[in-house]
Amino acid sequence: MPVRDGIPRGVSFHSKRKAFMEVIQFFIDLLQDPRGFIAEWIAAFGMGAYIPIFFIIFIETGVVIMPFLPGDSLLFTAGIFAADGGGLSLFVLLPVVWVAAVLGDSCNYWIGREFGKHIIDSGKVKSMTPERVEKTEGLINKYGPLAIFLGRFFPFIRTFVPFFAGLGHMHYRKFLLFNVIGGVVWSTLFVLLGYFFGGIPFVQDHFELVIVGIVVVSLIPAIAGAVKAKLGLSKAKKTRQEN
Repeated sequence: MPVRDGIPRGVSFHSKRKAFMEVIQFFIDLLQDPRGFIAEWIAAFGMGAYIPIFFIIFIETGVVIMPFLPGDSLLFTAGIFAADGGGLSLFVLLPVVWVAAVLGDSCNYWIGREFGKHIIDSGKVKSMTPERVEKTEGLINKYGPLAIFLGRFFPFIRTFVPFFAGLGHMHYRKFLLFNVIGGVVWSTLFVLLGYFFGGIPFVQDHFELVIVGIVVVSLIPAIAGAVKAKLGLSKAKKTRQEN
């Protein structure tokens, strides 16, 4: 096995791959059982439980390569724990997720502005499919800065919109205004849904099903957009063949 600086190259590669797979598995587990993770954070960290919630919301909205994180379901679940002495305070939780959402989008804007072209040309962001890119660009072209607000409510799209806003050099003041409004409305909506409805016996007894429902409903617009784009490409190809 080749050795560099006394460390076998294969060992370094496999260590990095193992670490990467562990991170991916963590996020898959978090998506499947956000209630269990938040309960563990509260038990282990007490008031520090807000920190992982902050970082997950920040990363989902602020890092273009991480659009698959469970933003909606995590906010909903955190709202449940803020009700009836569940270990979180609504009056602390809301400012935490507001700041995370706004800072995340702002970070993503500047990533797109400074490095966007290089990231797209590299082709390394596999989640940035042509259909999602087209839908995101179409949203921005159609609605302008309002797309920053609307994009908050669509998984994947909410991660790409600030990135493409930065890439297109949208005026930052306009971006920031809709970023703040969108971030506050989106995070507040899902936290309050969990806060007011999470205690319903049906939700408690079928929590996993409710989380799956939130994910599915959130993904419907993205799936519909992908199908529409696919049908459009097929129709255009058929028209060219007939001509």
